Amino acid sequence: MKILIVDDEELTRSGLASSIDWKALHIDEVLQADDGINGLEAALRHKPEIVLCDMRMPRMDGVVMMERIHQVLPDTVSIFMSGYSDKEYLMAAIKLRAINYIEKPLQPQEVYDAILAAQHFYNQKQHSHHGEAVSSIESASRLAHQLTLPHHGDTLSPKELAAPLPLSITQDSCFTSIIVNLNASAEVALPSRQEIYLPFRDFLKNYHLDCIYTARHSHFLVYFVFGENMPSDTVMKSMTEYLHRLFTPFGPYYMALGETFRGISRAYQSYTSAVVLLQSSYFFPVNTCLTTQLAKESVSLRHAVPTAKDSRFSELLTKHDREKTTEFLAELYRSYEKNTSFLANQVKDVYYKLFLILEETCRQQQIHHAGVSQQENTLDALEHAFSYDELHQVLFQRTDDYFTQLQNTVAEHPTIFTIREYIGKNYSNETLSVKDISDHVFLSTSYVCTFFKNETGQTLNQYLTEYRMEKAKALLADPRYKITDISSRVGYSDGNYFGKSFKKYTGLTPSEYREKMGAVS
Repeated sequence: MKILIVDDEELTRSGLASSIDWKALHIDEVLQADDGINGLEAALRHKPEIVLCDMRMPRMDGVVMMERIHQVLPDTVSIFMSGYSDKEYLMAAIKLRAINYIEKPLQPQEVYDAILAAQHFYNQKQHSHHGEAVSSIESASRLAHQLTLPHHGDTLSPKELAAPLPLSITQDSCFTSIIVNLNASAEVALPSRQEIYLPFRDFLKNYHLDCIYTARHSHFLVYFVFGENMPSDTVMKSMTEYLHRLFTPFGPYYMALGETFRGISRAYQSYTSAVVLLQSSYFFPVNTCLTTQLAKESVSLRHAVPTAKDSRFSELLTKHDREKTTEFLAELYRSYEKNTSFLANQVKDVYYKLFLILEETCRQQQIHHAGVSQQENTLDALEHAFSYDELHQVLFQRTDDYFTQLQNTVAEHPTIFTIREYIGKNYSNETLSVKDISDHVFLSTSYVCTFFKNETGQTLNQYLTEYRMEKAKALLADPRYKITDISSRVGYSDGNYFGKSFKKYTGLTPSEYREKMGAVS
């Protein structure tokens, strides 16, 4: 805390500076001035919390000086000193709400007590301002939330909500919405007002703009920037660049800049235009700011989506054609990157099917270390991928792992291949048994069981159960099939037994698994 002593008597100033225990009062800096003009200049430059000043001074008296100081620093607390019992000065001090009026000659203890009272009064004012600021911000946040909703006649209009707030909103104010989508799975706390909102408001003052904000669904932050004039492209660029700097410490994010509309009643249109842009953000690099212009440019860069994606991918994997598979994935990536035509869930569904094909091919080739053997890993990849780049990289890496492992895999015994092929054609038969399999390959039951275990590391029953469960998962991903129908399609006539087997294999009941898949896609 700082104090400014203003007195035309040097002896008074130096006496106060040396006789008061400023450290005990938590005063860090003691400033001095020899008259009202210099006192005013020192106050505006150093912004002291307390001013201890004489009433009568040359060039400018203490009352006039404090009146001018309060025009710029309304919270600064004044303590007057005077050797004259002048009623006019006493009344002026009362009008300025001076915390105290000390008569000369000064008593150190009296000055000390007056400064203590001034500190207490100043802190009270700061707490009051903080409470008012918090209340104002919360009210403004409610208004921002209302602007994200279409107006209904049974609620207060945005104009009515804005009326009591200390905001410079007129009927001609222009509104521009900015939505920031933070990565919810990154487990990073939402930024506080002090970290983003308040610095952003201070920044906007440079352009005669202000903003209000609200949070939606825990990781969407919505800002409404408003001012009397349409912001120029240069101002828009400055705003988004400043927000980029503020949000970078909070991990990956996307930003959407809505169109500008005049009038608070049309702020919702700006918000919806930003929402539309944000729906395509998944296909752009993280930390991108989506704009209408960027969306238009991306349309001209679109590539055709490969046809028969599933069968083509499966064919290339089965043929062990690494080069053409890499080309296929590159073509697939180009068809979706920076696109504004598809929704993220549509493309996640495409990739989920490709993941399943890759997993099935790995099982057929007895590749257990390609990172795709556990279904929950695929669900996690779909659910937690914050961007299309991230999702595609997972598929590309797993496919690359598949080919790497394929080079190190010993060719499968023809009998094992025949057994797998037979199970693939007959797994839906609930009576399929080890004896049926052994008869098909013209070997004894005991020998087939031992041979299959030695070659694959699994028993026949384990492999058959796994095969059926994987088929069931693929069917559960399609909402057209009822769970009871899926049970019979994968060889289980008893639905309860199927449910128990499925939960033992996946950790989820069939309905829980389907629900989770629905949340992902």
